[in-house]
Amino acid sequence: MSLEVLRDKSEIDRARLELSRRGLSCTSSSWERILRKLGIAKGIEVGDKVKSWDVLKTVTFIEEHILKDAPILDIGAYASELLCALHRLGYCRLTGIDLDPRVKLMPHAGTIHYEVSDFMNAPFKSESFEVITAISVIEHGFNSQSLLSEVSRLLRPGGYFIASFDYWPEKVDTGGIVLFGMNWRIFSEQEVLHFIGEARAHNLIPCGELALDAQEKAITYGEKSYTFAWLAVTKSKLEKLA
Repeated sequence: MSLEVLRDKSEIDRARLELSRRGLSCTSSSWERILRKLGIAKGIEVGDKVKSWDVLKTVTFIEEHILKDAPILDIGAYASELLCALHRLGYCRLTGIDLDPRVKLMPHAGTIHYEVSDFMNAPFKSESFEVITAISVIEHGFNSQSLLSEVSRLLRPGGYFIASFDYWPEKVDTGGIVLFGMNWRIFSEQEVLHFIGEARAHNLIPCGELALDAQEKAITYGEKSYTFAWLAVTKSKLEKLA
């Protein structure tokens, strides 16, 4: 499957249990969060349990398709647990990029390379990565052409772009809402299909079937209710798609 939708809240709980069972859950504990708020402990609050479903799907996909020494880039890496989970699995060429300079303080910063930069103009050579991931990132300040152009430039032929994002089949209006200093989009089914069409023009094609049906608005944030979608596309080995 190339595109799937979080169907209900129970899938989040089951995913977190599976991450914990496998020793891959990297979210900060409740006690750590309390101690940081009190100023007793330092460090970054890593992970968000509500992202359990998409983190597990991404980890599983990478395990099934990618060798442990493949170069992987995570965009929007500040406070994300994805690279931490992949590090525990033995992936050894991990890079994270984020505009927030605190990304340099992330766990395993000695072995995971963290870069402070704008992904839309990333400081990496073309075809540097086998996988590029974006967990709940692209809906903030969405610019499809800049995003897809840079993803296509940085991916090796046959490599994968994996993204999760806010979604509901019918359009949910987020006009005027700013999160993290950027406009916020909850993608509709029509917008997702349009994005996939744009991706094809950049030699990025879905890996399998698309399942866009939604069952439950499992997420509520910013007074909006919606769910998550997860997408995987691959860069064609052909020079240019028709």
